[in-house]
Amino acid sequence: MDNNEYRDQIYQKTEEMNQIISTYWNDYSHMGTWQFWSVVLILVLPLILLIILVDRERIFEIFFYGYTIHILWTYAANFLEGYNFLIHNYFLTPFLPTSLNMTASALPVGFLLVYQYSTNRGKNFYLYAVIMSALFGIVFATVSDWIGLITFSKGMNQLYLFSIDIAIAFVAYWFTRFIKRVRENAG
Repeated sequence: MDNNEYRDQIYQKTEEMNQIISTYWNDYSHMGTWQFWSVVLILVLPLILLIILVDRERIFEIFFYGYTIHILWTYAANFLEGYNFLIHNYFLTPFLPTSLNMTASALPVGFLLVYQYSTNRGKNFYLYAVIMSALFGIVFATVSDWIGLITFSKGMNQLYLFSIDIAIAFVAYWFTRFIKRVRENAG
């Protein structure tokens, strides 16, 4: 098969997959299902909480940390979903990533509030990040699996999610601290 034939086949399969995802969403994840509204709540409630609780004097630093969590988790979710390790059975719309409610809201907001709390009060960030990772990776993932919002496959489990949460929280922390130090030294 030559280059053009591969591209044509990829195009056709992508079109088929997009149609299947849209049909699935229309049948099982539409606005008339409780699953859709649980996805909406997981997207909206953390953002409301963020508006209420964010430290406005440090907003750029805190949002930088949350944005880094968002970006890293988006890449991780793309891999996990693309290789069917973690499947989000219900999603906001067939046109956006299926894990959008988690990677753009719940995870970044949860971890940035931990970052804000621990740095504002001189608490051990690493300890609180591990606790938040356990809440997301073990407790929330277990409940989500139990009620059918997500499915683990190919050996993926809550312990792996917990580990990924820790790794992403720590890398985002180190990166934020590095950027903050560079900014302070430049000023």
